[in-house]
This record gives sequence, structure tokens and C-alpha cells, in this order.
Amino acid sequence: MGNSIENRQNGIRESFQLLLEKEELFAKVIEFFPYPIQIFSRDGTARLINKAALEMIGIRSMESHVGKYNVFEDPVVRKLGFMDKVREVLTGKTVYLTDFNAPYKDLIRYFNVVERDIQTISSDITCFPLYNVEGKIEYFAAVFIFKNIYRGKEEIGRGKQYIETHWLEPFNAEEVAKAVCLSKAHFTKLFKKHTGVTPHEYYINYKISKLKEKLLDPNLSISQAFAACNMEYNGYSAKLFKKKVGVSPSVYRKMHK
Repeated sequence: MGNSIENRQNGIRESFQLLLEKEELFAKVIEFFPYPIQIFSRDGTARLINKAALEMIGIRSMESHVGKYNVFEDPVVRKLGFMDKVREVLTGKTVYLTDFNAPYKDLIRYFNVVERDIQTISSDITCFPLYNVEGKIEYFAAVFIFKNIYRGKEEIGRGKQYIETHWLEPFNAEEVAKAVCLSKAHFTKLFKKHTGVTPHEYYINYKISKLKEKLLDPNLSISQAFAACNMEYNGYSAKLFKKKVGVSPSVYRKMHK
């Protein structure tokens, strides 16, 4: 699998190298290339960018980017720790950047991008040099293999739905994150940012809300109400209920008779 991807990337690099001498054709190929791609001069200035890259990154216009953006001055690349790796392309190496996860708020902060309900743009990037007829590096390319766009509200909604569907089961942070296709750390951070609580706190709060419903059922004893929520009725669970609701389970039941 790895060799297949590398062979395909090598084929792309060789094709671009052959086209480089025919500037007009080269520009056309870049324009209609199916993957997001940018071409930079040796000093890091953007010289060409195709429509796929503009749309993925959210850049407002080609004019605001080409000739103005410089990858070697990009604070996002520096912040993510990829700057030295990108510079290796000037030594003639093909550079692979995996899991380049750019926070969209940083793109909005530093660049002329469209405001969107996006948290993170995730991609793998392959950078490779392009040589002139004298065999010297004149440009380098960056091809983006788009992986995902994390839209905060979508992931939070799916996370809530998963928790509410599996509330009778023991809480499993890994499974919740997996259900929304995010890492546990990233999902937890995103969830708390949007809801004010961690996924585990949300799970506990939802479970307590279900327990409150069961406690109002006169056909169930307090211990049976707890059992119906897959909870043991003991000192810890009673204390947790009082912490969340403000009164003990028995008092709550009496209050709502």
C-alpha cells in the first residue's frame, strides 16, 4: 500500500517536471489537477494554486494569495512544527507531511480566508522540488491529500447522539470519539468548547436526567429506579445524585409526589 502511494506520488512529480518547460500547459494542468496543489518559488512565495486548493483552504481569491503568501513565513506551519521539514524540499528531497491539522481559527486570524463553521482542516501534504533545464531547483510543489474537515457542530451533535443512545452502557471516551471520527483528545477539547462540559460530564448529566424520570415512577423502589439506569443504589451514587440535583433521591421523589 505504502509503495503504491509513493509510486503514484513519484509519477506525479515526474509528470510535472516534464511539463515545467511548457509554462502555459503547466499552468493548465495545475488548474485542473484533481487534488489541491500549490506551486512555490524557491523563496517560498506562492506562484500557482488550483481551484481545489482555494476551496479546501477557504482562500477568498487567487489574487489575494498568489505572489503574496509565503509558506516560509506562515505562522500556522511554524506553530505546527513543520517549517524545518518543508525547507528540506530545497535540498532536493521529497517531503511527506502527515496529519497536518490546521486550526481554522488560525487561518482566519492570519489569512484572507472565508469565515466558515470549521474547526480544523486535516490533510497529508507531499512537497517535491521542480528543476529547471540547468538542473537547479526553480520551484517546488505541495500536493494536499485531503483527509477531513472537522466541523465543530457536526461532531458535537453526533457525539451527543452517541452518548444519549448508549447511556445505559459504561462510559467509554474512546468509543464516543471513534463514533465521530476524531481522536479522543481532540473530541474532548472540541466538546467542552461547544457545550461547557466534557463528554463524560454530559454522559453523567444525561444519566441523572433519566434517573430522575425513573424516580417518578411509583411502581419502582428507589433501588429499582437506579437499577433501571444500570446504576447501583449506594452511598456514592446517592451522593452523585444529590450533587447534580441538589437533593437526595428520596427527597426528590417526595417533592414530586
